[in-house]
Amino acid sequence: MSDSTAYRVETTSRLAQWKIENFASCTYRKSDPFKIGNWNWRLSLEKNRTLSIKLYPEISNLTREQPPIASFIIRVHFSVGDRKALVHPGITDKPLKNDDFVWTIETPLTGKFIIDVEFLDLKIASPIGGEPCSIWAQGFIQKQSNAAGLASLGRMLSESIHTDITIYASDGSIGAHRAVLATRSPVFCSMFSHDLKEKELSTINISDMSIEACQAFLNYIYGNIQHDEFLIHRLALLRAADKYDISDLKEACHESLLEDIDTKNVLERLQNASLYQLPKLKSSCMRYLVKFGMIFDIRDDFNAFLQCADRELIAEIFHEILTTWKGF
Repeated sequence: MSDSTAYRVETTSRLAQWKIENFASCTYRKSDPFKIGNWNWRLSLEKNRTLSIKLYPEISNLTREQPPIASFIIRVHFSVGDRKALVHPGITDKPLKNDDFVWTIETPLTGKFIIDVEFLDLKIASPIGGEPCSIWAQGFIQKQSNAAGLASLGRMLSESIHTDITIYASDGSIGAHRAVLATRSPVFCSMFSHDLKEKELSTINISDMSIEACQAFLNYIYGNIQHDEFLIHRLALLRAADKYDISDLKEACHESLLEDIDTKNVLERLQNASLYQLPKLKSSCMRYLVKFGMIFDIRDDFNAFLQCADRELIAEIFHEILTTWKGF
C-alpha cells in the first residue's frame, strides 16, 4: 500500500472503513479526513502497551456551533477471510468533540486489519430547544414539501375538496383531482387528454398498490407527505414514480435509499437499483457488499439471491468481486 493510500478512509453514506496494511513499526497514525453527514471526521491509532482507536470530528466552525451527537458501532476485522472481529458494544447519542471517543483494545493486532465505523444516526441540537433532531430526517423530502402553497393542496386532498376522480388501490379507494395529477405526471396527463377509460369513467386503477401506499403517493404529489410515511413506503413509491414518470419522486426515493444501506436490505436495494436504473444506489450496494466485505456476513442470503437474480446483475457482482479483491 502506497503512502497516499495508507491514510485513506473509504466511505459510503453511513459507513467508514480504514484498511491498515502494516502498523507494526508505528506508534501513531492519523487518517485523512473523511465526510459522513455534515462533518469531516478522522480516525487515529496509538500504540503503547495497548492499542487505542480514536474517532473525532475535525475542529471547524460547524463542529463548534453544531457538534454531532453520534450513534455508531465500531469494529476491527483482523481476519478478512472468515470475518473475525472485535466489536465495540456501541455508542448511542454521544456528543462528540475532538478526541471524545477512545476505544482501548487489549488484544495485540499484527499484520493487516480493518476498522469499520457504522454510523447509526447523527443528530444536532435543536436551535429552539427540545430534543436533538437527526440530520437524516431533514433535507430532501421536507424541502420538497415545504414550498409555498402546498398546505392548501394538502387540504384539498385530505378533506376531499371538489375531487373529480377516484383512484382504486388494491384494498380501497381515494378521491383526487385530475388537474393536480396531470401537472405532476405526464402519464396521468395523457390519460386525461385522450379518450381513454380513465377520462370517460373518472377513475384510475392502481391495483398494484395498497391504499396506505397510494395515500403516501398522493400525499407526495400534493406536497403533504410526512418523513416517517415516506420511509415506510419508499419501495412502493419508487415503483409508482417509475410507472407514472414522476422524476422528482424517483430521485427522492433514490437519494433516501442511499442513506441507510445495511446487511438486511442491501440485496433488495441492489435488485431495485438494477430494475429501476438507479446508478448511485447500485454502485453503493456493490461497494458495501464487495469493497467493504459485507458479503461475508450474509453468505446464506447472498447464495439465495444468486438463485433468482438477473444474470446480467450477477455478472456485474462477480466482476466487481474479481476487480476489487485481485490485489488484496
